[in-house]
Amino acid sequence: MNLLIFFILGAILGSFILVVVERMYTGSSWVTGSSRCDSCGTVLRAYDLVPILSWTLSLGRCRHCGARLSARYPLTEASLGLLFALAYLHEGYSAALVPLLALMALCAAIVLYDMRHTVIPPPFSLGFVLFSVLYLALTAPGAEALGAALLVAGVIGLAFFLLWFLSGGRLMGLGDAPFALGLSLMAGAAAFSGLVFSFWIGAVIGIIILVRQPKGHRLGIEVPFAPFLALGFLLAFFTQWSPVTIIGFLMTRFFGV
Repeated sequence: MNLLIFFILGAILGSFILVVVERMYTGSSWVTGSSRCDSCGTVLRAYDLVPILSWTLSLGRCRHCGARLSARYPLTEASLGLLFALAYLHEGYSAALVPLLALMALCAAIVLYDMRHTVIPPPFSLGFVLFSVLYLALTAPGAEALGAALLVAGVIGLAFFLLWFLSGGRLMGLGDAPFALGLSLMAGAAAFSGLVFSFWIGAVIGIIILVRQPKGHRLGIEVPFAPFLALGFLLAFFTQWSPVTIIGFLMTRFFGV
């Protein structure tokens, strides 16, 4: 029952985050104002906005004009619902659960905004780093572990900043540095694994994107990196998998090494 409650809470918050991301810096208030269909402009009722359920029952179409609704709505709601449930499983009812839930929500907001605009808003980055520091302070097993986590996170954050600075912003956005710093602080001992997983995922998806693009359109493709960072670090954080262990398993399984 607790898992279901946290899943529902995450799904509801995911729906709200979508509104914030769509209206932020557009002049429209994300606090007031009714939600409308992007195609016909009809004001949506409460029963049109039930996370996941409304989109599913309407078969992904507006009830009024029949226009197709983006699948990002139920996917975001379900994803944040799953992350909230995993956060509860990870921490239970503890003081550390509150900043971890905040980190999951901010992570979703950062990824969605980066996918939409290929930039990470500074307020999101700042909030993410602050909650990461709080979470690390509450969960670090001791002063030595805390210092090690801060050192590793600082090195990773600095590396991303240097990638941005030395490439003139061509290889990495400036907003990726504080996001990587915050993810590293959150992951703690799993930070290095999260970094490796992020680049693995980014490489695979990047190759797929390049292959699917026409030959004359492959140069200058701008791909947001925040989704890869989030996937890699969250994978390492919740599973505690190690890239070294995975490589060793694959070598043994397929090459008998």
